[in-house]
Amino acid sequence: MPLHTAVIPAAGMGTRFLPATKAVPKELMPIFDTPALQLVMDEAIGAGCDHIVVVSSKAKTGIEAYLAPSADAVKRVRDSGRTELADRLARIGSDVRVSVVYQDAPRGLGHAIGCARSAVGNEPFAVLLPDELMGDSSLLKQMSDMFLQNDKSVVGLKQVPMTEVSAYGCVKTTSAPTASGEVTVTDVVEKPAMHEAPSDLILIGRYVLHAGMFDMLDALKPAPSGEIQLTDALLIEAQAGDLFGVVSNIARFDTGTPMGWLQAVIELTLQRKDAGAELEAWLKGKYS
Repeated sequence: MPLHTAVIPAAGMGTRFLPATKAVPKELMPIFDTPALQLVMDEAIGAGCDHIVVVSSKAKTGIEAYLAPSADAVKRVRDSGRTELADRLARIGSDVRVSVVYQDAPRGLGHAIGCARSAVGNEPFAVLLPDELMGDSSLLKQMSDMFLQNDKSVVGLKQVPMTEVSAYGCVKTTSAPTASGEVTVTDVVEKPAMHEAPSDLILIGRYVLHAGMFDMLDALKPAPSGEIQLTDALLIEAQAGDLFGVVSNIARFDTGTPMGWLQAVIELTLQRKDAGAELEAWLKGKYS
């Protein structure tokens, strides 16, 4: 079945961004003039998804307001000269269906994904973590195509220095990646110590999962922290030979910390035709 639905878990309270996130959800903090959430939605849409399910918190009213743009709001954006952004806002609710569901308590990524079950239905779906921005939709599109070929869950992977693996989920594979980066995953470890990591390949917040994943998450025992971890379900699939991965060199920005967010703002703004040259000239003038 073609991939139509993307789930974006966005219920976290953004404590590392306090005090800003007392007023603005972290997912709506702008990358220049565009909320990070919009960039993640654009990635999903570019990979063929036409239904976006955002898992939010009832305390984050700004997210639901953003996802229901009024005609007047779209017009104001268009009148300001930001035609492309206005077009992207206008397709929410028209070309692209958006559903908002709620996670009642912070019980882990697996629990957050499970909260999307009623909105997703009985079909495969993508999961995009909004703390990680990709340069384009190519990785998710490749993962979707791989899922269609094998009907097995697929995870996005990236090679990093061993000193960084302890901050992420890490995997073991049966062999080196193919020319297109495809691998079979045999083990998944959540945030291992560097000397215990099975490889230098980390999960980068992009997943394509089969509909049966909801049943797997429901059946999981909580971790000692009380959380339901997606990596525990992925480990079951890996041990059964039912988990694939794509190792990618795609541009990736980890915006989970204030410094990572700032770096993403600078790098992505430098790539923009309408602002990149001006920012580059200012940076050179000030720091060269």
